[in-house]
Amino acid sequence: MFKFITNKPLWVNILVGIVLSVLLVIGFFASLSFITGHGNYKRVPALVGQNISAAKATLEAQGFTVQITDSVFISTFPALSVTKQIPESDAMVKAGRTIYLTINRAVPPQIDMPSLVGFSFKSAEMYLASIGLKLGDTTYRADFARNAVLEQLYNNQPIKPGTKIPYGSTIGFVLGSGIGGTEIDVPSLVGLTLAQAKMLLASHNLSIGSIVAQEGNITDSSMAYIVKQSPEAFTELTPGQKMPNKTRAGSSFDVYISNTAPPKDSIATPATANP
Repeated sequence: MFKFITNKPLWVNILVGIVLSVLLVIGFFASLSFITGHGNYKRVPALVGQNISAAKATLEAQGFTVQITDSVFISTFPALSVTKQIPESDAMVKAGRTIYLTINRAVPPQIDMPSLVGFSFKSAEMYLASIGLKLGDTTYRADFARNAVLEQLYNNQPIKPGTKIPYGSTIGFVLGSGIGGTEIDVPSLVGLTLAQAKMLLASHNLSIGSIVAQEGNITDSSMAYIVKQSPEAFTELTPGQKMPNKTRAGSSFDVYISNTAPPKDSIATPATANP
C-alpha cells in the first residue's frame, strides 16, 4: 500500500491529498443540516391552562422533550395545570427542542395571618394583596376610629395573628364607623369583672380602652374587678344627688382593676331626689 503511494510522483500525491480534503469538507457541510436539523422547525403548541399530563403527551407526540422547572400557586388556575411555558406558544423551534413548563400546585401553601387590627382600611387591603390574601366582606361597628380595622375575620370568625391559613384565603374586616351621633348614659362598670364590663360595653357599641392594674399580682385580668372607670358614670351636682354622664357609641373607657371587689358603697348609683 505504501509502495503504491511512494511509487507515485510527489505532485500526484499532493493532488490526491487536495481532492480528498475537498471531498471531506463537502461531505461535512452536506451532512451538517441533517446532523443539526437545520430547516426542520415546528410550531410550539399552546399549553397554558392545560393539565400537565395532557401537556406532556401533546409535546412528546410532536417530538419535543419536556422539563418542569418550577411550581407556583395561582388561585385562578386549576391544580396541576401549566401556568407558563418557554418558549411561548406559536414560537417556531427546531424539532426535539426542550420545552420548559411551570405548573400550578395542587395544594395552596400555608401562610401566617398578619395582625391588621388598627390599620386603615386601605392599608389593610393593600397588605392582604401583597401576601396573596383576598378581601372579603366588610362590616361597620360604632367606634371613634373611623375606617380602621377593629377585627379581622376568617370564615366569619375572628382570626388571631400567626394562624396558618391557605394562600388565597378571603379575609373580612370589621371597621370603625366613627363616634355615634346619639348620646347614651355612661354605664357604671365599677364592681363588675373585666369580662362582664366588656360584654356590657359591647352591647352599647362601646369598648375598653386602657386597663390599669391596681395590684401587681393579677393573674387573670378577665376575672379582676373594676374599681374605677374613666369617664365616670355620674357627676355629683350636690351632695347626695348625682346626674348620669353622657357618651356616644364608639367611645372607649379606661378602667382600673384589682383582685379585690370594691366596697358596695363606692359603686356609683343615682340618688333619689327627696320629695
